[in-house]
Amino acid sequence: MGIKSKLYEIIFESDTKAGKLFDVLLLIVIVLSILLVMLESVPSIEKQYRFSLQLMEWSITLIFSLEYCLRIWIVSKPKRYIFSFYGIIDFLSILPSYLGLFFVGTHGFIVIRALRLLRIFRILKLNRYMNEGTIIIKALKRSRIKISVFLFAVLTMVIIIGTLMYLIEGAENGFTSIPRGIYWAIVTLTTVGYGDISPGTALGQFIASFVMIIGYAIIAVPTGIVTAELSRSSRGKPSGQVCENCLSEGHDIDDQYCRYCGAKLQ
Repeated sequence: MGIKSKLYEIIFESDTKAGKLFDVLLLIVIVLSILLVMLESVPSIEKQYRFSLQLMEWSITLIFSLEYCLRIWIVSKPKRYIFSFYGIIDFLSILPSYLGLFFVGTHGFIVIRALRLLRIFRILKLNRYMNEGTIIIKALKRSRIKISVFLFAVLTMVIIIGTLMYLIEGAENGFTSIPRGIYWAIVTLTTVGYGDISPGTALGQFIASFVMIIGYAIIAVPTGIVTAELSRSSRGKPSGQVCENCLSEGHDIDDQYCRYCGAKLQ
């Protein structure tokens, strides 16, 4: 095997010992970088340990930069990786630190602060190293039509209920408009209940009681849909293989060819 093939197996594959070790080490670095962002937002810690935090941050940035460059060098089609979802996330994880070098002085402080907070996007890199996440994504994709129909039905319901409450309660009870009534219907239907608006008439209170009871049943519907799809998706054993041709993930352990482009898997 050439150096590129060996590195590809380590960086892109998670079924080998070397690949698993690389993923675990990178996970530790990602979590550490997120903790650094959080600690830097605490004024007392940032003031006392500024140099140490900056040193650790630049060390992590260099690690991510090396990883990003290696991924571009290893893959057969660099553009496909660069403009892929994870390629953009990898780029965003290192971009803020380098941009901060060009914004110095008191006038650019707010800009630097906003750019540095973009490093929190590194948390999205975690999903790449969790095979179980592939099962959840498959389940959500398969149930998207059912959930869409369900959400449309719920939207129709809250519009009708919000309109009724606007007609029944009126402005004297806080229902100053139909959108305000729809807001109350959503808050009540989801059992949040802020309490900033409440019905004052007997009919309005009866409708509110009905909406509360319906809310519990509605919450259970999408849970059941996704759970059913999860049980179907979990039957196939997920693999950590990544197609070298199209960089697609989500293959089962017994797949020999990519289910997206048809290329042979390693």
